Amino acid sequence: VRLMESGGGLAHPGGSLRLSCSTSGFTFSDKAMTWIRQAPGKGLEWVATITSTGGVSSHTESVRGRFTISRDNAKNTVYLQMNSLRPEDSAVYYCNIGWKDVGNPRSQGTQVTVSS
Repeated sequence: VRLMESGGGLAHPGGSLRLSCSTSGFTFSDKAMTWIRQAPGKGLEWVATITSTGGVSSHTESVRGRFTISRDNAKNTVYLQMNSLRPEDSAVYYCNIGWKDVGNPRSQGTQVTVSS
């Protein structure tokens, strides 16, 4: 199983970033997928989850209306569109397999820094 996040970087408050998580080694279209994040000095936090078909998604309250999880089963990739970014969104973002899986990440993650 391989998960590889990309798309992070530096954004200004109010800006946008689109994260991608490309996957291999399992049947992607059979699995719900989850984004989690870890800010410096804090624990892992669930961000968003999407069902295997993409028909249902859920977002934690602090990002609802700003972030959108989506997926492309043909590309074995899950995305996180992040708009109206805030400094408190700064964290390393990881994708995980499963519904609201906040277990230890199995990948490197991608750093998001929101700063003016």
